[in-house]
Amino acid sequence: MLDVMMVDDDYPVLELLSEAIPWGRLGLQLSGVYENGAQAFDAATTAAMPDILITDIGMPKMDGLELIKLLKERKPELRVVILSCHSEFQYAQQALKLNVQDYLVKETLDPEELAKVLEELRTGLERERKVTQQHVQLELQVNRGLEAVKERFIRNTIHQPLLGPEHWRQEAEAVGLRLEAGWCLPILVYVETYRSVLKRFVSEETLRFALSNVIGEVTAERAPGAAAFAYSAKEWVLLLPHEAGLKRNPVQQATDLALSIQSALRRTLRIGTSFVLGGSVETPETLKAELNRLLETRRRRFYWPAGTIVKLSAAEAPFSTDDLFAQYESRSEQFRSILLGKRVEQLDPAVRELASYLSAKRFAPEQVRDWLLKLLLDLRLKLQSLQYAKPVYSADILHDELLEMDTLDELSDWLTEYFQSAMSFAEEAKGHARRSEVVVALEYVSQHLDKRIGLEEVAEHLHLNTSYFSRLFKKETGRTFIDYVTHAKLNRAKELLDQTNYPIGKIAELLGYDNLSYFIKLFKAHLGVTPVEYRGAKGS
Repeated sequence: MLDVMMVDDDYPVLELLSEAIPWGRLGLQLSGVYENGAQAFDAATTAAMPDILITDIGMPKMDGLELIKLLKERKPELRVVILSCHSEFQYAQQALKLNVQDYLVKETLDPEELAKVLEELRTGLERERKVTQQHVQLELQVNRGLEAVKERFIRNTIHQPLLGPEHWRQEAEAVGLRLEAGWCLPILVYVETYRSVLKRFVSEETLRFALSNVIGEVTAERAPGAAAFAYSAKEWVLLLPHEAGLKRNPVQQATDLALSIQSALRRTLRIGTSFVLGGSVETPETLKAELNRLLETRRRRFYWPAGTIVKLSAAEAPFSTDDLFAQYESRSEQFRSILLGKRVEQLDPAVRELASYLSAKRFAPEQVRDWLLKLLLDLRLKLQSLQYAKPVYSADILHDELLEMDTLDELSDWLTEYFQSAMSFAEEAKGHARRSEVVVALEYVSQHLDKRIGLEEVAEHLHLNTSYFSRLFKKETGRTFIDYVTHAKLNRAKELLDQTNYPIGKIAELLGYDNLSYFIKLFKAHLGVTPVEYRGAKGS
């Protein structure tokens, strides 16, 4: 479906069109409605650009013409429909200069007319995209084939017996690596916070393609003759040829290249990277040995801060042999006390202090993960013994999540979020009595936040009379069932606004609201701000 953004300071118009236009039948999704151009521009630049923009002209903070100009600069193929009170020629003329597809006057507006315009725009966009997609697909196939050859080359160099220096050099030249200078300095690139990066790019293939483009462009500009290879989606190898005896140190060349790639990836893709610089080698055999040494730094990078650029010789410090489990009881009691006491202000300092201790001691990463897994599982059992709500993560999921943490900084951020979730479970549980029917009802709500949840269906699920269940729930929780469901959904909405880049329309859909306008009004009524304003405040 194509995303539509609607902007008008006349809220009844937004309401009318939200309800009157059959968005789904037209193959469209109303991803956001906004009351001025500034809100709409913030949403488009922080979440997702729309495919079609419907906007008024005269609005506070930023008018429609300025909004169109700014969004068109970012997305030239954007389709635009203007809804305006102005029928004067000068406004229509300005709209034509901005390549607006249609200009409708509100006083004579018929929703059916707008629906026809939107259907034509959707058809035209789909036709253009089909042609563009065919060209992109062909380019992707060519690039995919070349990248696969390059990945196979670097993996064979690292893991397979070499067939001979001359044969290897011929293969190297075939994948773009020029070694006339004789010497080569290998560099290993790590993608930081890989889990969150992959979520943004959805698939490894898309992420590889994006990284390959940026790394390849910077390498070609800053180090002609060098070559970049994907060892995996989150680990890349750069091979930097150089001559012996040059006045300029090849390590300095490698550092400059790393800084340039780091800056370009952060600026264009919002991806952080760390680099390990190997030593200069002269033969395929010594290169193979150096690449294997570079890959052994995976465990060492657990304690590196973001943006590290380090020589291989400085990255091989030993891990501590001290007993981490000597800290277990005191740390377990500390976090249990914080969770049960709802001392949220102590949570982040406690996690950071633990991280500082681990970093100073430098325990082996696998020992840290095992220790944390035991800590979290034990805390979970203690919370369950108090009849708290069931935790979100199973033991297997916890284990897998911890394994995916490449650095201590990433693990610390995840741990804070995990404990905050546990604290919210504890807070909910402390406010509720221990009636099993209510506990089951709360679990049912938490498992069905993506759907409409009615009092009758939950009462039926519990095999209770609706009126009896309603009175029981109010007595045990202090609030009506509908109020509790709304509260739970809006809390989840805040999490999605904080932790994802989903459009507002997508978040409403994920919470079972098929009327975007109603969701926005509900959010504002309970929290005092619209979803876009909430996200903007959190991001500032």
